[in-house]
Amino acid sequence: MSHPHPHSPLTGAHHRLHRPAEDAAQAEILDLDAEVLAEHTAAITAWLPLTSAPSRIVDLGCGTGAGTFALLDRFPAAHVTAVDSSPGHLDRLRNAAHAKGVADRVHTVRADLDAEAWPDLGAPDLVWASASMHHLADPARALRALHDLLAPGALLAVVELAGLPRFLPADAPEERPGLEERCHAAADRLHAEHLPHRGADWGPMIDAAGFTLTGERTVTVDMDGSHDPAVARYASGVLQRVRGAAAETLAAGDLAALDRLLDPDGPHSLLRRDDLSVRTERTVWAARRS
Repeated sequence: MSHPHPHSPLTGAHHRLHRPAEDAAQAEILDLDAEVLAEHTAAITAWLPLTSAPSRIVDLGCGTGAGTFALLDRFPAAHVTAVDSSPGHLDRLRNAAHAKGVADRVHTVRADLDAEAWPDLGAPDLVWASASMHHLADPARALRALHDLLAPGALLAVVELAGLPRFLPADAPEERPGLEERCHAAADRLHAEHLPHRGADWGPMIDAAGFTLTGERTVTVDMDGSHDPAVARYASGVLQRVRGAAAETLAAGDLAALDRLLDPDGPHSLLRRDDLSVRTERTVWAARRS
């Protein structure tokens, strides 16, 4: 579900307090993530080791709907319950569902999954949790709750990120080579205590919750974005969030160089570069309720 952590704009966790401006900025990044990585998300949904097409799906931490709409495309007879704690994101998802002509196949639920009691989510055939589990205060408890929620034989798909995407060449920008990696490293250090499960091997935790693991797959993304304005906007949005986390610990030269990249009207803007790419990894664990 949506979350306030400035280093992690991708669809995932949740929070109790929502600021409309921050929600809107995050929603734009989520939509760009869905657009830029649509092919890779579709590849994950196509890989899922299902014994039959699901009719009832829960998208846990749906954000603005990247997973929801990928699943609706993959399973044209299915209905999706999209769960998030951000009212702004859920509004955006509902509007998109109407625009795509699938509003009758989407039900939205606002919920905080760190709360003691969860809302009634039915008995789904498939639960999709993309970049959401690592934001929970007690993911082991959530996994046990999901085990109880799922219908016998139903599938859980946990999708997690190795880290935020990288966009710049290693020797960029010219005056501060390696800037992007240093910015990410600074943001990661600052937030490591708040996200102890980021980058975890989810297999043992899923197994401990009573599931039977049926598959694991890592999707590596390395795509040219040099002539794609969406990639440039995506890079700008992600690095703006990273700046929000890391600014106070960056060297003055690095911060100045980052600000030049983030200035949409400046000559060094990310929006003007022709050497961007998208590099990231996403791993999916599939497990069945025994």
